[in-house]
Amino acid sequence: MMASTLYYAPGACSLASHIALEEAGASFETVRLNLMAGDQRAPGYLAINERGRVPALVDDGWVLTENTAILRHVARLHPALWPEAARDQAVADEWLAWLSTNHHVAYAHVRRPERYTTDEEAHPAISAKGVDTCGDLFTMTEVRLSNGGWAVGGRYSVVDPYLLLFWTWGRGPALRFDMPERFPHWTAHARAMAERPAVQAVFAREGLDLPA
Repeated sequence: MMASTLYYAPGACSLASHIALEEAGASFETVRLNLMAGDQRAPGYLAINERGRVPALVDDGWVLTENTAILRHVARLHPALWPEAARDQAVADEWLAWLSTNHHVAYAHVRRPERYTTDEEAHPAISAKGVDTCGDLFTMTEVRLSNGGWAVGGRYSVVDPYLLLFWTWGRGPALRFDMPERFPHWTAHARAMAERPAVQAVFAREGLDLPA
């Protein structure tokens, strides 16, 4: 991979793409955005990603957004991060879809209820329902991880950093799940991730606490 630039925000969904690039040993630079300060809405960044969200990966003027697209792109360029068998590849795609269209959407209801109604009085109810939905979805993911090891076929892939992202959100201030107690298999996965040098490097760069 040619030298690229990843636009990210600490602890945001861009964490998954950040880890994947580090795992790949890719040549890349990073630009940190402060979402609370509104960096994602600054004209300079909107010229890169008109959606005003992270991540964005820029390579010689070519821009790619959305975690699942970036993860698959990194895996295509670095096949060691993608399963070999056709069925395992299908399962990896299934995981990426499951996490992006279920976990991420439910979490958005918790953090961004204003996206779903203009009635400010309804925001607390939307957020509360989002927490309940996240709990149900996390339980389903916990069951899928109950056999131990990596997510797909016993082999590390770009699915694993995406799983770690949502684990970190589970322990975070919006959900406040007791991850070791409620989701021990997922927590074992997160702890295994924390032993990987790439994860350690990215968490240090983003100022995040490793799973413990």
